[in-house]
Amino acid sequence: MQTLPAIPMGVTPYAEAWDLQRRLHARVVEGTLPGAMLLLQHPHVFTIGRRGKPFHVLANEAQLRELGVEVHEIDRGGEVTYHGPGQLVGYPIIDVRKAGGPLTYVRSLEQAIIATLADFGIAAESAGGPTGVWVGEAKIAAIGVKVGRGVSTHGFALNVTTVLSYFSHIVPCGMPDAPVTSIASLKPRFGTMDAVISSFCRRFGEVAGYDIEFTTLDAIEPRSAALDAAG
Repeated sequence: MQTLPAIPMGVTPYAEAWDLQRRLHARVVEGTLPGAMLLLQHPHVFTIGRRGKPFHVLANEAQLRELGVEVHEIDRGGEVTYHGPGQLVGYPIIDVRKAGGPLTYVRSLEQAIIATLADFGIAAESAGGPTGVWVGEAKIAAIGVKVGRGVSTHGFALNVTTVLSYFSHIVPCGMPDAPVTSIASLKPRFGTMDAVISSFCRRFGEVAGYDIEFTTLDAIEPRSAALDAAG
């Protein structure tokens, strides 16, 4: 079973995480890193995927400033979504050819999230609906990935204690009438974000066939430590 390093990073600006993904992607492609999974939260941000349109962001510039929300047009699949504090965002950077291909990989993410939610007493599903994970008619997790040279970037966003009102300022995933929910909305005494991270890593390892080991960014990318020391 292949080992996959998992790096919990806390709240990380979106642009910083996106740049890090690209650096790690290059190393996985060239074979100097077996893979990695970033686990983090973002400050408030709307991201527009390849199928998204700027008008799917309903807030104007003044409202965005008042809300403290950045907007980024990015290269993942999907449309517009929201990331923010209280949302677990995972970026597995792996060779998806070893995971059965892009579609199998996306289904593995869905299955791992569904199993994670079951650990907290929440029945969720994905089969027969749009990509993502749903509790009834409400979306609890979004998935949007990019695969370049066989290696994935981007990933999933699972609403844990997310402030759901931010979704009202976008057309989430191109579905204007789709409600959203979170673990905390369904199970107020669910535990902690760390417990959700632990559960997801265990479940993803089971589904995708990885031995997931927690580590630090400095352990896999000494460049980051050198840049921090340089100021």
